Amino acid sequence: MENNREVLLKVDHLCQYFRLGRKDMKAVDDVSFEIHKGETFGLVGESGCGKTTTGRSIIKLYNITSGNVYFKGQRVGAGTRSYKDAIAAARDEAAAKIKALRAEKNADSARKAAIQEEIKAINEELASVVAKNRALIKDAKFDSKEVDRQYAAKLLAELEAEYTEKFRAAEGDTVALAALKNEYRNRCKVAKKSKLITQIQMIFQDPIASLDPRMTVRDIIAEGLVINGITDKDYINEKVYEILETVGLVREHADRYPHEFSGGQRQRIGIARAVVMQPEMIIADEPISALDVSIQAQVINLLNDLRERMGLTIMFIAHDLSVVKYFSDRIGVMYFGKMVELADSDELFKNPLHPYTRSLLSAIPLPDPIYEKQRTRIHYNPLAEHDYSVDTPSFREITPGHFVHCNDAEEAKYKQMVK
Repeated sequence: MENNREVLLKVDHLCQYFRLGRKDMKAVDDVSFEIHKGETFGLVGESGCGKTTTGRSIIKLYNITSGNVYFKGQRVGAGTRSYKDAIAAARDEAAAKIKALRAEKNADSARKAAIQEEIKAINEELASVVAKNRALIKDAKFDSKEVDRQYAAKLLAELEAEYTEKFRAAEGDTVALAALKNEYRNRCKVAKKSKLITQIQMIFQDPIASLDPRMTVRDIIAEGLVINGITDKDYINEKVYEILETVGLVREHADRYPHEFSGGQRQRIGIARAVVMQPEMIIADEPISALDVSIQAQVINLLNDLRERMGLTIMFIAHDLSVVKYFSDRIGVMYFGKMVELADSDELFKNPLHPYTRSLLSAIPLPDPIYEKQRTRIHYNPLAEHDYSVDTPSFREITPGHFVHCNDAEEAKYKQMVK
């Protein structure tokens, strides 16, 4: 994969924590990566490692705790909870300090004056921290609104340029000009409601749970178009029919309900719902894990075909390394909420460096009885493999394009391994 390709999506120090009583469950902890335009980026790891949460956080189904998400160079997601938590922590700390100072009952007049000065300094420091974090929250919210405003303005400018030429060409034809003006008004109405984040669509893991059983296939696929402000029923129907045939279904399926389809067909409906919006990027969250093997191949081939036909960029989340190797250009490996290794697909399988990646690769079965008898499974025990008590780890580039989560000692060892 060429490093000079356009970066479509950038995830920068993404953290997604969920509150469990007074504690936080760190579902995604300080994850960073980039996805280039036109590539398929695989994200793998065992169940519960944070793959799906990463995808849902990118598409803003979750409000991220901290970090930033950039799409086409624009910040589309920013964590504000960490700033709110910082304000709350600063207030608690200031209150505790002030309480301790005021507890000094036997202080003389000089000490009382010093206490007042200390309290004043604490309050000033607190005000500074609160103002700083509130500014960061305001900046994050402003960025999100401003990106959508700029995106809508760009679409409107493109429409104006397009229809100026069409209006000029239709001068003298009253009927054609009236039809063009009506079409222009409808498209402007849609453009005003458009948001940049809708250029990323998601295919969900469970094709049963992700489709509303009370809606027909037509309504399910058309829902995004309706939300975007499209009201022309004939146009919506044509788009639905077109996309159904694109994903391997037929027009007659449009008036049926999800329970009338097989698992593979339901997943095709989910894919149709995503691609009808004509996105630039799709997040495919384990789209084949609920399907049998023969149907898995059909869905993978369909995604490949759509990628080539529509110029899609795909983030492919899975736990089946064999499928990911076939389908992905680059692969990121997650463990316990952290990205532990990232490299080109061929490089990762050829030179796995992190012990967890080697453990995953050792678990891949092959249809070869002789190999299977000799295959030894590598078990990963993080407590035995790593000592981070003194030297803390970070995500580091070992060779060009090959990143591993490691400390100084492990970095030296990994660089020796690839020589």
